[in-house]
Amino acid sequence: MFIAILLIVTNTMGVPTGITWLDGLITLVWIVGICNSINFFDNVDGGAAGTVAISGLALTYLGYQGGQYFEAALSAVVAGSTIGFLLWNKSPARIYMGDAGALFLGVLIATLTIRFHPHTHTKWTSFSTKILLLAVPILDTSVAVCSRLLRKISPFQGGRDHLSHRLMRLGLSRPVAVMALWALTAVFAIIAMVVPSLSSMAQQIVVLGALALGALLFIGFIRSASE
Repeated sequence: MFIAILLIVTNTMGVPTGITWLDGLITLVWIVGICNSINFFDNVDGGAAGTVAISGLALTYLGYQGGQYFEAALSAVVAGSTIGFLLWNKSPARIYMGDAGALFLGVLIATLTIRFHPHTHTKWTSFSTKILLLAVPILDTSVAVCSRLLRKISPFQGGRDHLSHRLMRLGLSRPVAVMALWALTAVFAIIAMVVPSLSSMAQQIVVLGALALGALLFIGFIRSASE
């Protein structure tokens, strides 16, 4: 709540709607949602650290290209620190992030993305660019929560129904499953980096295509074995 209020009061929200209460609600929901998504995604060695590192690198590039140098610098720090941590956290992990680390990392990347202003032609593509940067953690949380609700289980209850677990049940080893999620994160991050350089129509087509891909992945994962 404090961070949401601070962003509104200091007018540092990247894509404001112009309606104060709505900006506050969007910021609050985004920060809380992403914070928990990163924590949920820390369910396998290197999962959260690697994904945030990739998203941080993409945000560094976008911030630099858009002249948002403070944003780019902070994103580079987040990316660098998570890459350094990943050296010890990749499978088999020798150190672990834990809830405190994952939630703190979630607050950092959520605040950086909400502050970021994508140079796109429409407001909805600007919002969508932020979603693309964190598409995989959002997808993971959406699949896990919806799966638990469908099975009449509390969404706050732990389980082996995350993307990494589903990939491993399909026959992938733990390291390969994690690398597959990193690769998927990189795909969405590259799309987010490309979007600002396109024409207005091309931006909308590419973003719609990326969102459609996310929807297809959601359907595919939700139909796979939950346990």
